[in-house]
Amino acid sequence: MTSATITTKGQVTIPKEIRDYLNLDTGSKVDFVIDENGIVKLIPLNVPVQSLSGILHRPGMTTATLEDMEAAIREGSSDCS
Repeated sequence: MTSATITTKGQVTIPKEIRDYLNLDTGSKVDFVIDENGIVKLIPLNVPVQSLSGILHRPGMTTATLEDMEAAIREGSSDCS
């Protein structure tokens, strides 16, 4: 396991092994996600969105179709009126 130390400013240097694995360079953007089990995940934002598919999957969760998502958007926008 690779570890790092938090500075007094709350900053952390991502170890080289992890930067290499995630293909992160100076200026790369990352996101932090807390999953349903309370585990914090570091998500590189320099990757195609398709490769992130399923990272937040929970057992028993069904996938939404494009039509399902569009219907949910329509329902949500009618709530704003």
